[in-house]
Amino acid sequence: MTSQRTGVRREVARFVAVCLLAAGLVGTAPAAAGTPTRGNGPVVVPVQTTGPTDRRFNLVFMGDGYTAAETPAFRADLERHLSTLWSIEPFASYRSYINVWAVEAPSAESGVDCDPGLTAPARDTVLDMGFWGGCNPDSVQRLLTVDSAKAAALADLVPGTTRANRQVVALAHSSTYGGAGGGYATASGGNALSSLITPHEIGHSLGGLQDEYDYYARGVPGGTYSGPEPSSTHHTLLTERQMRERRAKWWRWLGEESESGGVVGRFEGGLYSTEGVWRPSRHSLMKSLGYAFDQVEREVMVQAISAKVNPVQGHTPTTAPIGADRTVWVDTLHPVGGALSVAWRLDGRTLPTHGARTVDLRKLRLSPGTHTLTATVTDPTPFVRDPAVRASAALTRTVTWTVDPSLATVRDGTVAAFTGHTPTGSPVGARAVVHADTTHPTDRTPAVRWRLDGRPVATGPNDRDLDLRSLRPTPGTHTLTAHLVGTEEKLSWTVDATSATASYELSEPVRTVRRAGRPPEYVYDGPFTMRLTARDDQEGAVVSQFRVDGDGWYTYYGWPTDADAPFRFTPGGTEIDDLVYGKLGRSRAVPWDDASPDYGTHTIEYRTIDAAGNVGRARSFLVTLVPPGRP
Repeated sequence: MTSQRTGVRREVARFVAVCLLAAGLVGTAPAAAGTPTRGNGPVVVPVQTTGPTDRRFNLVFMGDGYTAAETPAFRADLERHLSTLWSIEPFASYRSYINVWAVEAPSAESGVDCDPGLTAPARDTVLDMGFWGGCNPDSVQRLLTVDSAKAAALADLVPGTTRANRQVVALAHSSTYGGAGGGYATASGGNALSSLITPHEIGHSLGGLQDEYDYYARGVPGGTYSGPEPSSTHHTLLTERQMRERRAKWWRWLGEESESGGVVGRFEGGLYSTEGVWRPSRHSLMKSLGYAFDQVEREVMVQAISAKVNPVQGHTPTTAPIGADRTVWVDTLHPVGGALSVAWRLDGRTLPTHGARTVDLRKLRLSPGTHTLTATVTDPTPFVRDPAVRASAALTRTVTWTVDPSLATVRDGTVAAFTGHTPTGSPVGARAVVHADTTHPTDRTPAVRWRLDGRPVATGPNDRDLDLRSLRPTPGTHTLTAHLVGTEEKLSWTVDATSATASYELSEPVRTVRRAGRPPEYVYDGPFTMRLTARDDQEGAVVSQFRVDGDGWYTYYGWPTDADAPFRFTPGGTEIDDLVYGKLGRSRAVPWDDASPDYGTHTIEYRTIDAAGNVGRARSFLVTLVPPGRP
């Protein structure tokens, strides 16, 4: 896909619709002046609320070409897009930074303009979405555009969102492959690949990532790049040696196993050119839908998401000096993937607080005169290696107080109570960080005590975050509680420590070989199909993935032309709309990639990622590909 393209598909899923209605989350908002609405008007639906709108990054989804009767189809499309998004890093780890909204605005007619071709009739829809760049014969068919003014008007209905703290994603009611990135991301809602288009386009729109395609017009090699060193973080003209010597581009990641398969290095092609420019990985989400962001792209996206929020969510006021007869506090954000760190310093000297969110100044016995107290909140995520990114305001913030021991603190009568926490309405995964924030009386620090299945859990000085990975909960379902000491307040979560499972179904092989201690082996002398079916004991969608010979994990979506069809492997790959899918062995993305069959035995692994974020254990089987007529 170019930053002006994408694809999508609809599979009927009920989770969002059922949960929203059952939870009473469907609400209406008055139509703003000039808002393009028809029928019953737009409805603002809070799909996921992690905090105040003005303190979160807000994803605002809206549909076009869905009639009032087709609203359930829009909800099913949205649920599938989100399930896939939460399975991809860094969205999985930073899901708690994001509020998700749906603006449901029924269209008068079903479908969008110029779908699938320029001769298709225009439809009367709320956002005037259309293929061919809005029905431009000089554009490309997959370029799906939206009327930005109408999209902004609908997005403005979401209270507290602005252009600065939101990203709009418009889904077209279509099964045709298409989409676009930019200020407003678009994707068709009903294509088999649709849920993979959304993170790709958000990569463009939010992260400023560029396409790694070696073509612009499908089926036409892009030729040789002739420009200067690209400004793109993940494209370069430099050799690996030059990157290391100059400490430039992705030199810190060179030689690492790529999250999208292979090793981070230097691979030719990108920015719509076949030669003369290089990218970090053989394939990634910005080149081939289905793979993950590689480490270089992921670091960019961590900074982009984090820049939309402030890691410090609240603190003791700093507008005037404070006394030394009180506690001082900071509240932080709480990534699902790992707690933020807090370092306290007094007059430049580090205090041994070990990550605590509060400091009792009375215990420091400060000398007369003013002192400077600071709290520095930092995201220690291993997804970031660039010190400049780590030190940026997106990942590090410092709060400073002037402390004057001569001042007396007026007690404000604040009582201990919970103020915010990980949502309790759905299970949390066994790898999640669960949090519970409290009020902050000036004379004490409310203590939170955690229990897993009734047994006390030690947390250390930071009792606001509990990393379940450190507890290694056994498979099964557990009960986690947080009790606010000295009160009757208690929170409770269900911990889902059992991953979803997947099973495979293959087309008939030439023969099957079973050997003790080895996975089953299936022999084929030509194309074969694989269907993956996921099952979970909890509600929520499950994403299945597979990989071949240890390459990158690839999201299973059925088949590009039919989400209900199995994935098809062939010796040379299958060409669909000038892209290539399903080559067994070394992957092939475009017609000019090597199509030589990789005869021999290959390992296919498969796994699941459930709604709670649990990543299932990979299982495998073997496929031996032999030349036709040589079983």
